Formats: sequence, structure tokens, C-alpha cells
Amino acid sequence: MATNDSVGILNSAYLAVEYIDSFLPENPLQQPFKNAWTYMLNNYTKYQIATWGSLLVHELSYFVICLPGFIFQFIPYMQKYKIQQDKPETWERQWKCFKALMFNHFFIQFPLILGTYYFTEYFNIPYDWESMPRWYVLLSQCFGCAVIEDAWHYFLHRLLHHKRIYKYIHKVHHEFVAPFGMQAEYAHPLETLILGTGFFIGIMVFCNHVILLWAWVICRLLETIDVHSGYDIPLNPLHLVPFYAGARFHDFHHMNFIGNYASTFTWWDKLFGTDSQYNSYREKLEKQECMVEKKTK
Repeated sequence: MATNDSVGILNSAYLAVEYIDSFLPENPLQQPFKNAWTYMLNNYTKYQIATWGSLLVHELSYFVICLPGFIFQFIPYMQKYKIQQDKPETWERQWKCFKALMFNHFFIQFPLILGTYYFTEYFNIPYDWESMPRWYVLLSQCFGCAVIEDAWHYFLHRLLHHKRIYKYIHKVHHEFVAPFGMQAEYAHPLETLILGTGFFIGIMVFCNHVILLWAWVICRLLETIDVHSGYDIPLNPLHLVPFYAGARFHDFHHMNFIGNYASTFTWWDKLFGTDSQYNSYREKLEKQECMVEKKTK
């Protein structure tokens, strides 16, 4: 009975969004995107699209999303938004991070990307324009992938902090006490595989078109680079996502090493009380800010 009610609610929500979408003006980018997609299908094989296309989407997305945070370090005005202002980025640390990223991207992640074509063939995942899901379906699928990945990340990330295995794997990622965007995928190769598995579970559940693979890559990179950025920027649109953790939440994890284990949302940490130290820290900061305000009055 409960299952039928849930299905009914989801169907009603889908119809409501579809009805609202019918009144929205036509997306001016849709036709150019359709033309580009059709050109890609006509000029490249499925293997090339799934393999080299996926690699290109990942690499371009990663470094384009990292770019604003990289530029912020050269803008004095932006330093007031840096969370750990006493720990600026250095060229040495960023170069070390970049070299490790290139190794992980091309020797750990790329072999996994090579399996994308075989995944789409085995599960008969379509590539054509006509089968592409609407924007609101794609958005809901990415949200579903994020919920699944977040649960996987919370429990496996917490396990990697166990004192018996921490120094062998996860300690690499924590070399940076004050994180910066490019450091999001700086990790031991085993960690890349262990925590990265959560990324693929959602794909296995929701994927009904190759576009979801690329959309989910972009969404996941937006999130992980944002929370590792080291900057708490006002009016960040990601803060509109319900229960979104954000940069301050994850920055505290790097600073404190304990607690705030989830990747995207706050509910697992709230449920298991692993955000208690963070909450105490925030309360302490708020009291200090109130005292400063009183003194300045």
C-alpha cells in the first residue's frame, strides 16, 4: 500500500513538472545542442563517444570548475571568503596536487572510463537524441545518484578513518589541512576506487541514456570541487539544494580530521551524531563574533 502511494506521488509530481514545463519559453540552447549532438552521432562511433567523449567531459569539467577557486587566490577581495585564512595555497602544494591528479586521472580513472562503452552496450543504453530524457528527469536522476553516492561515501569514508587503516590509504587525501578545489580528487589510488564506486551505483540504478553519465559527472565534480574549494562564497546556487553540506562543512573535516564524513548532504552526519564537533565549533565561532560586535558598538 505504501509503495503504491509513493508511486502515485512520484507520478503526480512528474505530471506537475511536465505541465509547468509546457508553459516555459523554448530553451534557446536546445537547437544548437541538438545540432552538436547529431553531428557527434554522425561523425563518431559509440566507442569513441563513450570513451574519448567521457574522458573529455571529465577533464574539461574538472579543470574549468577548478578555475574560479584557482583565480581567487590572486584576488585580495576574495580572501575574506577564504575559510582558513591563515593557510594560503602555495605553488609547491598545487604542483604536487596536479602531478598526483594526472596519475590518478590517466592510470586509475581512464581504465575505468574504457569500460563505459561496454557498459552501455551490455545494458542497451541509448545514445540517440529522441531517447534523451527531459531536463527535469535528468535533474532528478542526478539528485538520485547524489543521494546514493552520499550514503556510500559516508560509510566507506568513515571506515577509511579507522585507526588501523587510515595511515595506509586516506591519509594521502588529508595531506592538505586547508583544501583547495583542485585537491578534490587528490587521493590514494585505492581510495579513488573505493569511494569512486559510489559514483557508479547510481548510474547502474538510473541510467537510461548516455547523457546521464556525463550530466552526473558534471554534477558530482561541481559538488566535490565546491566543498574542497576552501571558500564560502555568498549566493552560491548549490546552497539552494536541500541539506547541502557545502564548503564550511567539509573544510572542517580537513581541519579537524574527525566528523563530517558525508560528501554532499548533512543528514547522515546528523543521524549518527558525527557532526557534533562541527556544531560545537560553529557555536564557538558565533559567540566570538557576537563578542566582537559588542566591543565595536
